[in-house]
Amino acid sequence: MSTIGVTQDLTGFFLSAGIVGAAIAVLCALIALIALALGAAGVTGGAAAVWIGGALLSLTSGFSGQWLPAIIAGGALLAALTLGGVARVVVRALQNRPVVASEAPAVAAPAVTTIAQPARQLGVRTVTPESIR
Repeated sequence: MSTIGVTQDLTGFFLSAGIVGAAIAVLCALIALIALALGAAGVTGGAAAVWIGGALLSLTSGFSGQWLPAIIAGGALLAALTLGGVARVVVRALQNRPVVASEAPAVAAPAVTTIAQPARQLGVRTVTPESIR
């Protein structure tokens, strides 16, 4: 078996690995978009971190001469971060708008009774020599 035969045999594997990497990267970009829109910074960071692994895996398709999976992976994160930022602005605007009287619920919520709880002491107690004896 020559070197050319081995390279051609691995071409299919590298292309498949690149497509799987691009799929992982696109999925993580979608998760980052939703998390960014909702303001969940930790989930956004986690999705972006896993996206890096998917994007690196999508680069393996370059060994078979196909760069489209890597371009799709990069474009997915770019689109997700852009659309997620725009969606975050829209979500904040919708959260801050006042409730119109016609949008108020027709049925009043039942009154909730609360049980008074004793006040809890908060703070740090200092240990003195007299308290030890």
